Amino acid sequence: MFSKILIANRGEIACRVARTARRLGVRTVAVYSDADARALHVELCDEAYRLGPPAPRDSYLNAGAIIRIARETSAQAIHPGYGFLSENESFAAACAKAGVVFIGPPPAAIAAMGSKSAAKTIMARAGVPLVPGYHGDDQTPAVLAREADAIGYPVLIKAIAGGGGKGMKVANDANEFPAALASAQREAKASFGDDRVLVEKYLASPRHIEIQVFADTHGNAVYLFERDCSVQRRHQKIVEEAPAPGMTRERRKAMGEAAVIAAQSIRYVGAGTVEFIAEQDGTFHFMEMNTRLQVEHPVTEMITGIDLVEWQLRIAAGEPLPKTQKELAINGHAIEVRIYAEDPDRGFLPSIGRLVHWQMPAASRRTRVDTGVRAGDAISPFYDPMLAKLIVWGEDRARAAQEMLTALGECEVVGVATNIAFLERLVQHEAFASAQLDTGLIDKHRAALFPLAAPTPVRALLVAALAEYADLAQAAAARAALSGDPHSPWYSTDAWWNGSATYAIELMFADGEARHAIKIRARDAGRLRVAIDGDEIEASVTHRDGRLIIEAEGATFSAAVVRVGDERWVFANGARRRLTLVDPLAHAGEEEESGGHLMAPMSGTIVSVLVRPGEKVEKGKALIVLEAMKMEHTIAAPIAGVVTAVNYGVGDRVPEGADLVDLDESSS
Repeated sequence: MFSKILIANRGEIACRVARTARRLGVRTVAVYSDADARALHVELCDEAYRLGPPAPRDSYLNAGAIIRIARETSAQAIHPGYGFLSENESFAAACAKAGVVFIGPPPAAIAAMGSKSAAKTIMARAGVPLVPGYHGDDQTPAVLAREADAIGYPVLIKAIAGGGGKGMKVANDANEFPAALASAQREAKASFGDDRVLVEKYLASPRHIEIQVFADTHGNAVYLFERDCSVQRRHQKIVEEAPAPGMTRERRKAMGEAAVIAAQSIRYVGAGTVEFIAEQDGTFHFMEMNTRLQVEHPVTEMITGIDLVEWQLRIAAGEPLPKTQKELAINGHAIEVRIYAEDPDRGFLPSIGRLVHWQMPAASRRTRVDTGVRAGDAISPFYDPMLAKLIVWGEDRARAAQEMLTALGECEVVGVATNIAFLERLVQHEAFASAQLDTGLIDKHRAALFPLAAPTPVRALLVAALAEYADLAQAAAARAALSGDPHSPWYSTDAWWNGSATYAIELMFADGEARHAIKIRARDAGRLRVAIDGDEIEASVTHRDGRLIIEAEGATFSAAVVRVGDERWVFANGARRRLTLVDPLAHAGEEEESGGHLMAPMSGTIVSVLVRPGEKVEKGKALIVLEAMKMEHTIAAPIAGVVTAVNYGVGDRVPEGADLVDLDESSS
């Protein structure tokens, strides 16, 4: 086993590798960009060294700097995690040349399977059916367009060196193809340094099923069963589970053995994932092989009891596989969800900010959280917006789904928008509960998964009001203790406190456009009478371990309220709501109309300007393409009109809310 390794990555995967290394007694070296100088992965490792500025090309993609640090720190091996340089053939070769072990497959295997087109050729030789498509070397737009026409629309354009949904676009017809191709190539170049793509037939209702394989340097190879990764948004997985629902023993064996044959045919070493597109009748087609550890590997660990990172380290150190195929077995069911800093109600736009409050479920035999962030961390626009992976285990799928709902209810995040509430709706939806899975599940059930805003829950208003009361009572008690007359009625929070004969405290909270009036009256023995929009509730509130313990209407529950200015983020028994404490004396100013000013929905970099001043545009016309968190976002015209100003150019970094384009409707 190695005595020291360098982890050439960041975030939750760097933290996850560091924890296994520490358990094995292996020292770790972290690398970081300026944006990650105080990141959790830096703290968890034994040593840490700066790579450069925040942009990945200047830091985590700087292969020379990473290898230099490994040699200077006497690290014997480099673990690449996933993303960045994890599937980079040149980096693996450079590690070997420098005398540093690359914890992954040999360069030739990365070249063979890292190229999606080459991987498909290998799988075809192994007798695995492929999705119809073009995987050739000629990358001229005219050839790609001609091949797309021959395949038949819709088609999927996918980066050859890609993964994680980056560099992947759907073109529904020939008119959409040029723009989709250009966007896929830009994302591929930015994320992987390689803009080559392949074009395939886009299947309407497929499932995404992948096989985890492992191979050692002694000629042994096994598959550790399958994962279903069908639930996706923007071609990127957000829910994964193992084993795949409905998988028969015969099909599992056929897919697993095909994956092992693929690995052995290229003399693969280490962890790899062979991904398949499966049709609803069970027919499966090879899609790609990822020559690295996957984001969703924890569900495999939960059902097998195996630490896959430990296996990676042992195999890279020359040890044989710890188990044979016959010794591997499935125990129970595991589900993973990816918690992102994003706003599902705004097309899953990434959210940037600082984590004011961060609380995840406690770790247990059934619940696991893999994260690289903590309270106070800044979420920057430079990297993927994933905050954490929440993984649960149950004896069967139904129990695992219930465990997931419980765990999601314990997640509390303030400072950035998240997809937590969306994930709750998704896991509870009938299509997911009944395992009617395919990659279009979210779009098919959009109405249920993106409901109109519900009325403010009474419980959220009650908790917010009781939190204000509890703070006032604590402050009054503290002042009384410091005063010369601690029993003065001026330190009381009963009705005398504000001269009211009925209520001691009157509050108002806003939830969007709605306003809610709340009055609180103190009674005997710590009981309170709370009137919410005229309806009264009897309750009590105490503090315990930093939480509010509330008793109301015969139920006792724990809650928390996080304050950010006038905002009150309420977390109560699985419910969450953002309210605003309204100052009744303040005059609400009218919001300034943005008119024809098209604002940046997030901080990012302009990668394409598609219009010029004076140009007439139709509604829906693409105007500017903005890149943030390694994904492209197109700003389209909301109305027909004339462009009167383009305020930024290609390469400019813009903050959220920046005035990108001015559009005059009247001129049209």
